[in-house]
Amino acid sequence: MLSICKKKDFFYSSKIYGKFHAFLIIIPFFFCFFSCPALAESEQFLESVPVCEESILFQEIPSVYSASKYEQKVTEAPSSVSIITADEIKKYGYRNFSEILRSVRGFHITYDRNYHYVGVRGFGLSGDYNTRILLLIDGHRVNDAIYDQAPIGTDFPVDIDLIDRIEIIRGPGSSLYGTNAYFGVVNVITRKGRAFRGTEASAEAGTFETYKTRMSYGEKFHNGLEMVISGSYYDSEGDDRLFFKEFDQPSNNNGIAEDRDGDQFKNVFAEFLYRDFTLQLNYHDREKDVPTAPFETLFNERFFAADERGWVDLKYERMFGDQFNFLSRVSYNFYNYNDDYFTNPSTGKLKTSDDVDSQWFQGEMQLTKTFLEKHKCTFGIDSRYNMQQDQRTFNHIQEGAVSGLRREILDDKRNSEYFAGYVQDEFTITDFLTLQAGVRVDYFETFGETINPRAALIYTPFEKTAFKLVYGRSFREPNAYELYYSDGTSQKASPDLDPETIDTYEIIYEQYFAKYLRGTIVGFYNSIDNFISSTTDPNDGLLVFDNIDGVHAKGFEFELEGKWENGFEGRTSYSIQEAKGGVSGNALVNSPKHLAKFNVIIPMIERKLFLSGEEQYTGKRKTLKSNSAEDFFVTNVTLHSRNIFKTLEVSGGVYNLFDMEYEDPGGEEHTQDVIEQDGRTFRIKITYAF
Repeated sequence: MLSICKKKDFFYSSKIYGKFHAFLIIIPFFFCFFSCPALAESEQFLESVPVCEESILFQEIPSVYSASKYEQKVTEAPSSVSIITADEIKKYGYRNFSEILRSVRGFHITYDRNYHYVGVRGFGLSGDYNTRILLLIDGHRVNDAIYDQAPIGTDFPVDIDLIDRIEIIRGPGSSLYGTNAYFGVVNVITRKGRAFRGTEASAEAGTFETYKTRMSYGEKFHNGLEMVISGSYYDSEGDDRLFFKEFDQPSNNNGIAEDRDGDQFKNVFAEFLYRDFTLQLNYHDREKDVPTAPFETLFNERFFAADERGWVDLKYERMFGDQFNFLSRVSYNFYNYNDDYFTNPSTGKLKTSDDVDSQWFQGEMQLTKTFLEKHKCTFGIDSRYNMQQDQRTFNHIQEGAVSGLRREILDDKRNSEYFAGYVQDEFTITDFLTLQAGVRVDYFETFGETINPRAALIYTPFEKTAFKLVYGRSFREPNAYELYYSDGTSQKASPDLDPETIDTYEIIYEQYFAKYLRGTIVGFYNSIDNFISSTTDPNDGLLVFDNIDGVHAKGFEFELEGKWENGFEGRTSYSIQEAKGGVSGNALVNSPKHLAKFNVIIPMIERKLFLSGEEQYTGKRKTLKSNSAEDFFVTNVTLHSRNIFKTLEVSGGVYNLFDMEYEDPGGEEHTQDVIEQDGRTFRIKITYAF
């Protein structure tokens, strides 16, 4: 197998580089334990002012943290921002994270009966593992070290009942966050101990023998310690009879996959806050049966896939008055994947497995300080060491009476690293005009240096009116899977891939009307170079990743949302977009031209009973075989009650109320051009706080 050529200069080929990189990783750890306590005891600094994360939800103009890595009003953020609260998640009856994202302006979701994929502003290639979205949990990077995957389905690593709010930052984010902050950044803020004040338990049941239980404990003690400990278990039999016309033959059970759609996960989450320190631990293990027979595997035979991930994250953050903020964090992370499936070579039925093992350390340090009253500057360093990036594929063979033997197909072991530095300045030119500009320089061992700037001119002639002009460049590194995976039968390696880059131009108009309404209009244009896409090599029929030039998208987004004091609230949005690329300049696969969404919450009994409804429209989408997945409407209805019997909450939801038949485009790995989605389903949920 070919290996990536590295630069040969002294710095990167000598031991100095390894020591320097280790130093970058250790710096945040060092500051967490030594420097920061010293700063806290110093009389030179002002008394610490704790950041109240709940307070930002109740301002007339809400605030957001993730757009600039410090709190600011939405109208001041250099992006188009959406905020989804825990209250909305409950009232709309969302069952998993992908359903939340599906409701957001400009987003669409594709499901291939294994993973959920998110499309943004017309880009939604099936099977790309959400590599063009950066997913954060409380600011902690979740995208893994093999696929760069942002898990959004049942593989999402935190129970959605633990979510306090979600900040969705559209547009380029690499100037602050580096790789994967391509189309946007999604930061999930979890509930803190004070939000529980004791034990909370929930249980739910739904269609396809789906059950889920959760037990959580949270508290804030008099000595300042605040903690959350939670555990969840989910199990679903899935649809026990799925029909796929592509396999409609007697040898394939007439195209019916029986009992091949099961899904299960378990999750443990813990967080401890004491003074300025936060320790977070997370473990998530998900197992899925795949009914679609991807990668030319045997139909109606078991295809089992398992994702296991977790992290330990230690953060120190302290604000000294309103002029200086310091943040340092270090984390250990792991992600493992394994599967079992059957193929039918000339020698007969053969069981094959893939194993992925990865571990990495991430370190970050950041300073934010105001200079001369007009410049709010952020300085940071970021470093990551992927100490294990192993991919293995092997056959299970049996020779005579001896079983358990393995024949290696792929045994690829890697490690890699990168480090970065960034700076950002928010310059208040006048009371009405602000310029925010920043740049980040990343150096990757695999392909070298990349520089990514962002600039936004923000004009606020009135407190509730904002006009924004935004330009930014972002990138995505080719991941280990795209570079090195090769099983010899379905896919081969692409070790010479270059990183993707995207130049984004946005015009944003935001207007608040009185106390209750907010309107948003966005125009955008994206131009992509070296777009990484999977194709089939005509010479051998194998999947291979390649860089494609000339990919671009343009469009407009419109949204109106409102909240009233009587509990009535709603939002509606419409997106028209066009994404094209490649030599032909044709529309991209899985790219809907039109998206429309309507959400409403109606209070039936004041503060106690709410009726919620969703109407979602997804336009026609092109498939890989140049056919179409037809447009469709989906209607969801939820009845949610709370505080009827003290701290008891009960909700019931019906999803796809009118039992619409609709399909999502399949990826390169599927025989199916389109994959049918679920019809009408329901769920009942009970939550009780002790």
